[in-house]
Amino acid sequence: MLQEKTLSGQELEQAISSFMLELGIPAHLRGYQYLRSAVQMCAEDMELVGSVTKLLYPDLAKLYRTTDQKIERAIRNAIEVSWERGNSALFEQLFGYCNSKEYNRPTNSEYIATVADYIRLKYGFV
Repeated sequence: MLQEKTLSGQELEQAISSFMLELGIPAHLRGYQYLRSAVQMCAEDMELVGSVTKLLYPDLAKLYRTTDQKIERAIRNAIEVSWERGNSALFEQLFGYCNSKEYNRPTNSEYIATVADYIRLKYGFV
């Protein structure tokens, strides 16, 4: 029988933070915190991935006392920054294509879902 590796909330947050920094998302961006929380929430409950605008953004907006639109925009900005300056080899491994001018950056939903799935698989949340 396979034994699952379980992480506490703080360990999960640290794992996500380390991975996001590897992807090239600067920690000083407002979207970094929103994105980290979004990935953590989706790693714990993958059903949120299917309802990003209806459930995830409103939950984050309540948590951070802001609006859904500000959450969405800050996350999009963080993804754009990491797409332009981040680790292209890791992007290619995760998303199947490199971050060049030929390809559009992943959507917020795609980015959140892919990173959450990676974390779930790596740390045994399946």
